[in-house]
Amino acid sequence: MSNEKVYPMTREGKEKLEQELEHLKSVKRKEVVERIKIARSFGDLSENSEYDSAKEEQAFVEGRIGTIETMIRNAKIIEEDSLNSDMVSLGKTVTFIELPDGEEESYTIVGSAEADPFEGKISNDSPIAKSMIGKRVGDKVIVQTPAGEMNVKIISIG
Repeated sequence: MSNEKVYPMTREGKEKLEQELEHLKSVKRKEVVERIKIARSFGDLSENSEYDSAKEEQAFVEGRIGTIETMIRNAKIIEEDSLNSDMVSLGKTVTFIELPDGEEESYTIVGSAEADPFEGKISNDSPIAKSMIGKRVGDKVIVQTPAGEMNVKIISIG
């Protein structure tokens, strides 16, 4: 049994990772190799910032390829229809209000590999998601945030 981390994600999240991996391997890798070739042609590598920058980018691209391959290899697809429909869980969108009179907010809880707060997707490891997983509509939840406690009420789960 391998002790590699499992990456829970939606089918859509896995497809996005596969597309990014394909782009990195087929496009980015070649671009970086080309940049390195061009930079080498400038001569002295010891003071060649173009070369250093291209090598750094190459290290980043190769590192990201490795990370994505690991995430895909250890992906655990969350099937939305197999989830309990009235309980907060991975793959669900939760709408809540901050008590006593806060704005309504909605987030979809996803695996850390596909979290993107700007798109309303928060990691299942985030304080908000951790405190809400397993709760139901109408539940009042205390969320521990770096800024202190936040009291919220779950309005809907989709």
